[in-house]
Amino acid sequence: MSFLTGPLPLIPEAKGREEPGKAGSVVALGGGHGLSASLSALRLLTTDLTAVVTVADDGGSSGRLRRELGVLPPGDLRMALAALCDDTDWGRTWRDVMQHRFRSRPGVDGSLDDHALGNLLIVTLWELLGDPVAGLQWAGALLGARGQVLPMSTLPLTIEGDVIRRTAAGTRIETVTGQARLAAAGTRSNVHEVRLLPADAPACPAALEAIDLADWVILGPGSWYTSVLPHLMLPQLRDALCATSAKRCLTMNLSNETTETAGMSAVDHLAVIRRYAPEFKVDAVLVDPSVVGDREAFEEAVAELGGRAVFGKVGAASGRPIHDPLRLATAFHDMFGEI
Repeated sequence: MSFLTGPLPLIPEAKGREEPGKAGSVVALGGGHGLSASLSALRLLTTDLTAVVTVADDGGSSGRLRRELGVLPPGDLRMALAALCDDTDWGRTWRDVMQHRFRSRPGVDGSLDDHALGNLLIVTLWELLGDPVAGLQWAGALLGARGQVLPMSTLPLTIEGDVIRRTAAGTRIETVTGQARLAAAGTRSNVHEVRLLPADAPACPAALEAIDLADWVILGPGSWYTSVLPHLMLPQLRDALCATSAKRCLTMNLSNETTETAGMSAVDHLAVIRRYAPEFKVDAVLVDPSVVGDREAFEEAVAELGGRAVFGKVGAASGRPIHDPLRLATAFHDMFGEI
């Protein structure tokens, strides 16, 4: 019998931290760098934190493991776990271990090339335990993660989209399958329609429970069509997000001009949410003023979602379109106290 079949070890208790603020229980949904930014900020405000992560990635190390082993793509889950590591020697070391990528020597086509060690660790736990949720719990315990990480579904999902191609010969619509290809397609065309496959995939039960019990639900930032929107396209997850008594916040990106959203304004981003989930309402939309062109139009669009716009300088001081964890934490803290 494997030692992994026993009870989970206790997650080490953090020392020297101030009492959590008024955040209460928080569920953050998304994927990739956007979700990592939210988690890096939220872990400073609460110890009752759950990340619900997209599982549609099919590129890079995650895509290879998904195709070769038939597992959930572990990359976004790994990044979420790394973001929850404590800011201590232990936490920083394990964060770097999880994010470490193997690189083959020049001229050598190695099987480990570009694989992240954290991806391999997570998949190992899944194979030993036969349970993706339990595997992530064990990985979190090893890292001393300040919160839990859950997949949005225990089935690997596929994102399919229609993109509008504009050429000298005219305009045509082309179907693109796969998150990696769809995200890249935006550099040459506009994403027009997206679908999640299988459309009736079940949501992770633990994620549904966390949303039901939460005080706050934070959706975004992240790649709008492939990291944020999928949570509202999975029927059970969308129903849970609409039915929860938790307050809901949508966090906007720091750039409207991504490969998926070229030519779209901040108001257009909100229109996408309304289009795919008209029943989904929010209490607040957190946005950096730098990405809002027409402030009045943006506030009206937020009001159509049932909430109010919360403006805050949350970008990095370098000017790059990435969220600064401390600024984002401050904005969340103020929002939690006001709404």
